[in-house]
Amino acid sequence: MAKTSSAPKQGGAKKSLNDTSLLMLITVVVFVVMYLGAMLILKGGFLKPQAFLNLFNDNASLIILSCGMSLVMITGGIDISVGGVTALVCMCCAVYLDKMGGNVAVSALLALAIGLGFGLVQGFLVAYLEIQPFIVTLAGMFFAKGMTTIVNSEPFNVAHEGFKALSGTRVNVPGMGTVNKLGEYVNAYVEIGVVVALVVVILMFCMLRWTKFGRSFYAVGGNSQSALMLGINVKRTKFMSHLLCGLLAGVGGFVYFLHVASCAPSHASGAEMNAIASSIIGGTLLTGGVGNIVGTMFGVLSLSTIKNIVSSAGLGEAWWTGITTAAMLCLFLVIQSVVMSVRKKKQLGVK
Repeated sequence: MAKTSSAPKQGGAKKSLNDTSLLMLITVVVFVVMYLGAMLILKGGFLKPQAFLNLFNDNASLIILSCGMSLVMITGGIDISVGGVTALVCMCCAVYLDKMGGNVAVSALLALAIGLGFGLVQGFLVAYLEIQPFIVTLAGMFFAKGMTTIVNSEPFNVAHEGFKALSGTRVNVPGMGTVNKLGEYVNAYVEIGVVVALVVVILMFCMLRWTKFGRSFYAVGGNSQSALMLGINVKRTKFMSHLLCGLLAGVGGFVYFLHVASCAPSHASGAEMNAIASSIIGGTLLTGGVGNIVGTMFGVLSLSTIKNIVSSAGLGEAWWTGITTAAMLCLFLVIQSVVMSVRKKKQLGVK
């Protein structure tokens, strides 16, 4: 009986991963074509290697948040509290460092604890009390934003010396530097947060691709009843997806804090929507069962690139960015729908 039940599970995982790989490939190709097109047509900053690296510098926290969002979406859920958690992490860490004379290591642990707390509560409510994830995480978002203002309502820059040193840390990228107008060689660099983001991407990709625990995410998102019949603990899997999403929100919040080196109740406003959009662009289906962390990372880069293209084209007004983002999101939703429909017909033998 054990052998009989494990075979379908492996087959289902391979099927979802194939769908995932195809959608990820589409995202990567679109990003490469879009960026190369910007280099050829707009030129300017797009020709500089540092401009490409700045896509990672400016979006390291969003990459981490989007990875957590993808985990939840693969199981068929959603988490719209990650932006509020990010703002709360920034405010709590800043107040702890500057007002209470804390140290950087403990502030990082504080960020993880905040994210873990949200993940535990929201995961329990969604998985074990079976409350709709949208409602639970909407409440979480409001709670996080309210707590951010309660902790401190005034924005300020962090003056803590140890934190400023860590925030200013740069990792040079060999071979990508440029010579400035004075004839001096300037190293290309990434911020410390980029290293953290790439480690998160690698770990989450490996977990989803090569572990039984990761494959259970796809099984639950694809068909929870079938997953239950295959012996997968559906409630625990959903709980763990929200727990990991909350934990990554804490990590992403601290990385965001390192990047901006300040705090304000308005920080990370709209980050949850950008994370959802990046996950969808990266090939994660809202219906669950399909998604890829590498694709999610390219979704973030694609979203940032289209914003840079709009800005470089002289369309600096905020509504142009919103319009182009919406158009891009709709395009990828249509592509996903067409691709999945064609593949489903082929699997059913319909010509």
